[in-house]
Amino acid sequence: MSDLRPPPRVGLFALFASTFCELVGIFMLLPLNLLRLKDSGLDTATTGLFASASYIGIFLLTPFASSITAKLGRRNTLWLTAVVPLGTGLVFALSPWVATWYIAQLIAGMTGGLRWVLAEALVAEFSPPGQRGRYVGLFETLVGATFIIGPVLLAWVGPQSDTAIWVALLCIAAGALWTAAIPQLPAANDQDNAPMGLSGVWKSVTAHPMIMLAGFLGGFFEAGITAILPLVGLSMQWSPSLSTLLVAASGFGSAFLMLPAGMLADSLSRPLPSGGLRRFWGNAAHTRLQLIRMAAWLTLLGTLALPFTAFTPSVAWGIAVIWGGAGGVLYTLAMIDIGTREQGIRLVSGTAVLVMAYTLGGMIAPAAGAAALQASAHIGFPLLLSVVAALGVGLLTRASVQADAL
Repeated sequence: MSDLRPPPRVGLFALFASTFCELVGIFMLLPLNLLRLKDSGLDTATTGLFASASYIGIFLLTPFASSITAKLGRRNTLWLTAVVPLGTGLVFALSPWVATWYIAQLIAGMTGGLRWVLAEALVAEFSPPGQRGRYVGLFETLVGATFIIGPVLLAWVGPQSDTAIWVALLCIAAGALWTAAIPQLPAANDQDNAPMGLSGVWKSVTAHPMIMLAGFLGGFFEAGITAILPLVGLSMQWSPSLSTLLVAASGFGSAFLMLPAGMLADSLSRPLPSGGLRRFWGNAAHTRLQLIRMAAWLTLLGTLALPFTAFTPSVAWGIAVIWGGAGGVLYTLAMIDIGTREQGIRLVSGTAVLVMAYTLGGMIAPAAGAAALQASAHIGFPLLLSVVAALGVGLLTRASVQADAL
């Protein structure tokens, strides 16, 4: 069996730092490029497809994350995912052809998805026993903070400034430098016998469908709708800078709720001093299911408040915070569950399936949401989001721990 001792503290810190820097740059680039495309004359629906391109790339490559990781090794795979975004970022900076932007966004999504899966799996695998919720929540909080810092940094530099894209690329380059500080990681102990690729993905999908539903719902509201929040702001006649800050509001919700949710999952999963279990929360698996249900209800409540933005546009700030926070909690709890059950390559496969579900939500939401926003900002757009949220709440309410192994 391979040595699975956790990497040194400096290695974990470098993993956190490299992911943080890279994502700050990415979340500067996405709203910046959306605004640049709008300035070039593209309509809202076509611009929304650009936001979907990265999620399409993630969705296409994620099923093969375990195979790629097993072949290249975990550290080399992290290197690959740190360098490619620099190349795609240069396309955004230097290419005058919009078509190449879509291709670059697709490629960036592929490598971004690979890093996403691997980084999440490593954090979950090396978390101390009984504290997985705390560590996964901390990592997700760090990721959520990039939703805030990236757009805020963009607004500070100025989305119409010529230097904005170079500041974003500098952040991505800093992430690549931090990757160099990550030490060699031990090989996974199940590398020779774990199902990989599509086979491993299918086993995870069939074993835990409700976890996938939680991931989809989280991706739809935290990532997908967040990607088009600048367009929502523009539809309310807000300035480009103010519209961009709606993304930061969503990120604030993510950053604020994910660590407490992880710590709560740890705390409520422990037996009472008397040896019994809390009746409402039950065991650790039921605790996660109950918290997932509560987060799903929050997404629905946020969508039901959306029509009020027609009369009070400032309500949009609160809705963005709710969507980001609830979506982030859904993903965090699902990741904690997978990390509790799996290790090594199987953990990578399980994480890949969760990322696929999250990505599917993030991929559908910008395209469908932007089209609905263009067709009917005050009726069609709220109706679409309410239907998605209500379906998620209904299915999760009917879910059981026994049926879905949560």
